Amino acid sequence: MVGVLRRRILCQTLWLALAWPVTLGAQTGHDVAVVVHPDVPVDSLTTADLRRLVLGDRGFWPGSVRVTLLLRAPVAYERDVVLRNICEMTEAQFRQHWIAKVFRADTAVAPKIVYSPEMSVDLVNRMPGAITFIDFSNATRSLKVLKIDGKLPGEADYPLR
Repeated sequence: MVGVLRRRILCQTLWLALAWPVTLGAQTGHDVAVVVHPDVPVDSLTTADLRRLVLGDRGFWPGSVRVTLLLRAPVAYERDVVLRNICEMTEAQFRQHWIAKVFRADTAVAPKIVYSPEMSVDLVNRMPGAITFIDFSNATRSLKVLKIDGKLPGEADYPLR
């Protein structure tokens, strides 16, 4: 009983510690680009497909290439946009989802955490099957940016804003 209470207090404290900087320092108004490894045989995804990828319900690209999900750390704007607009979850709900998924052995691979836009770009270019999210202003021509629901970042009604 004491162990359960300690875990609950620890989880609540961790959630508050992580949520506080997000609400104070979050940027607004920037489009978040969905970027994949250049060899991924996909140019466009629907919001529903992207949600399945982020939640680990789809583990392979066409051609049997394993999806490697690279997500920014919890205080990053890109992560906040993806969780809010694609997953429709809070940070705590998203973490709980992945903890349960790994615990049930529904997946062997959880998302990999990246700590900077530069790290995201570097890893997505080096890891076959990788997908990540970056501020569109950081995207270069060498990156493969996917359309979401037929729209690229910067276009009207783009869903990752």
